Amino acid sequence: MSEQLSLLNETKSTTKPPFKTAKLIELWCAEPVFFASRELSDTYYTEGAIGNYALAYAFGWARSPYRLTGQATGKPRYVEDLTPLNQKCYVLPAYSTIGSPTFRFERFNALSDSYWYAMTNNRVATAREDIVRVRQGDKPNTFRPSNYPQTGRLRMIERGNRFHTLVFGDQELPEYIRLGKFMSKVRVDVVDEHPVVLLPSAEYTSQAYFSTADLPPEINLVSFDLISMPPTSLVRNLRFRYEAWQIGNYTVPANLQFCGGAISNGV
Repeated sequence: MSEQLSLLNETKSTTKPPFKTAKLIELWCAEPVFFASRELSDTYYTEGAIGNYALAYAFGWARSPYRLTGQATGKPRYVEDLTPLNQKCYVLPAYSTIGSPTFRFERFNALSDSYWYAMTNNRVATAREDIVRVRQGDKPNTFRPSNYPQTGRLRMIERGNRFHTLVFGDQELPEYIRLGKFMSKVRVDVVDEHPVVLLPSAEYTSQAYFSTADLPPEINLVSFDLISMPPTSLVRNLRFRYEAWQIGNYTVPANLQFCGGAISNGV
């Protein structure tokens, strides 16, 4: 009897998808794309994926104030900016069409071209008052530090890479977007469009990428691979027990939404 009840629960589905259709889109990198996903010594690495929060801002769905003041300074605004989009639109993190993208390394040098400078505590001293302080005996490492690196190496996603992702909802997509810390140009192409079909609760496997902060709290995660990157880690090769949405050849967990909260990430 218990097995029969369990089977009924698995085949029962009560959640109607808020989105009727979803688009499969391709992102083509016209320029190298850089995100500071990981920092090791003086090297700053971009992971081989594009987060869906970055895409939501790049599509123009959400906008943050240019300047933050008061208590808002230094505090992420993902909840305030992205949760109003829920039930209207959603986008999955983008993944490489060839499994892993190609990268390029570049070295940056922000040192001064002035006649005199001194390396200090994460800062380059060039001002006249700094020269006077050094001549008077102050040590360079006593100067106030700056919160940005002076030299280092960047691992960026090389131009020409292609990424796929799914966009839910009827929001119009721009032809080009700007991504990453350098606002690199990326072309947006709609590859296909499919209806969103609700599947009953059961065990599924998905090859798409998902934000850990967007998965529904009730989902049972069986196994996955974790990609640790800010502002929220991603999962791939996900096996889960829950209702699902079928979009063409893609199967994804149902009820995905920005900052949905299956795994707390402090966003």
